Amino acid sequence: MSPLLGCVADDYTGGTDVAAALRRSGLRTVLIFGVPGPATALPDSDAVVVALKTRSIPAGEAVAASLAVQRWLGERGVRRLYVKYCSTFDSTDQGNIGPVADALTEAAGARLTVVCPAAPEHGRTVYQGHLFVGDRLLSESSMRHHPLTPMTDPDLVRVLGRQTPHRVALVAHETVRRGAGAVRAALDALGAQDVRYAVTDALDDRDLDVIARATAHLPVVTGAAGLAGALETARHEQAVPALPTGPGVVLAGSCSAATLEQVALARRRMPSYRLRAEQDGPVEEALGWLKANLAAEGRALVYSSAPPEERSPGAAGPLERALAAVAVRAAGLGARRIVVAGGETSGAVVNALGVTGAVVGAEADRGVPWLLTTGHPSLALLLKSGNFGRPDLLVTALETP
Repeated sequence: MSPLLGCVADDYTGGTDVAAALRRSGLRTVLIFGVPGPATALPDSDAVVVALKTRSIPAGEAVAASLAVQRWLGERGVRRLYVKYCSTFDSTDQGNIGPVADALTEAAGARLTVVCPAAPEHGRTVYQGHLFVGDRLLSESSMRHHPLTPMTDPDLVRVLGRQTPHRVALVAHETVRRGAGAVRAALDALGAQDVRYAVTDALDDRDLDVIARATAHLPVVTGAAGLAGALETARHEQAVPALPTGPGVVLAGSCSAATLEQVALARRRMPSYRLRAEQDGPVEEALGWLKANLAAEGRALVYSSAPPEERSPGAAGPLERALAAVAVRAAGLGARRIVVAGGETSGAVVNALGVTGAVVGAEADRGVPWLLTTGHPSLALLLKSGNFGRPDLLVTALETP
C-alpha cells in the first residue's frame, strides 16, 4: 500500500518537526535525509518525509533537489505532496520558498495552493496576512537578526510576492472562521482569478483543522508542521522504540534566543566547550577536549552559539563543519545519543555521520522527536530547531531513560 502523504522539508530539523506532527496524528511516518536514490527502500508507512538541506542554498539547486524528491515519491505511488518550510517563513527575496513551490505545483499540474506557516502551539500565527511570533510581528522578533535569512517584513503576501511571478492573495481570518466550506469557496474564486498562492490566516488549531478540510482536494499543500498535523488521520498503534544507552553529547550551533538560554543552562549542568571562529585549530583542540571529558563524565556540550554582538562574519560554515567533526568523533568514542541545536548544524552533523534514514520515535519536546537511525552504529538523534524547546531540553534529553 502506498503512503497517503509525501512531504519535502527544506531542512533537517524542519523534517523532524513535521515527522513528529504526522506521527502524533496517527500516521506511521518514515524520515529520509537527502534526495533518495532509486534503490532507497521505503518501509510500510502512511507518510514519508524527505528532509533536504535547501533553505539557504541557491534557488536553482533547491528546486532541482525538491523536484527529484517529488519524482521519487510519485514513482512509489504518493499522490499528495506537502511542502514544509519554517513557521517563521525563513527565506530571502530570491527564495527559496517561492521558486520551490512554483516548481512543485507546476509539476503536479496544480492551479493553486495554500501558504500556511502558522504553528499556534509554538506561538506562530498569521492574521491579515502578517506573521506573528508570540505577540510580536515577525519583523520585531529575534528573526530580524538571523545571519542567513533575516526576516524584516511580516507581510507574507508581500514577501512571497517578491519570490514568484505568480499572483499571491489572502484568505482572511473572517473567512476561515466561517468554516471549511467558506474557505473552499474562497480558494475556488481565487483560482478562477489566476491566483497561484492563497496565504491563509490562522490563529489556533481550530483554524488549522478548517484549512485542512478545505484543502483536501489540493494535490500540493504548503506550510509549517501545524497544518501538516491536521491533514490526515489514520490511527495506528505507535510503538515507542527504546533509546540506546551510553554516553551522550550536545552540539549547539544555533544563535536563536531559545538556544542561547538552553546552552546557558546546560553549561551549568555538564562539561562544556565553546568553539570560536578566531581560534587556531579549533577542531583539533575540541576533539581532544571531548575525548577527555566524555570518558570522564559520560556527557558533554560543545557549542558555537553566541549572541549577535559576538558573531564573526562568515564564521557559520566553518563552525558547522567543526561541530560535524565533533559529532563523528563522539560517535567513534561511543556516544549513542547526539543532541543537535540548529537547522544548519543538524544538516552538517547528519551528513557527516552518513545517516540516510531513521525511525521516528517519541518526542522529547513538542516538535522535537527522537530519531533512531537505521544504519550502523545505532544512534539516537535529537535534531532541534533553534527556536524550539523548553529551557532544560538539552539537559533532560541526555537524562531520559
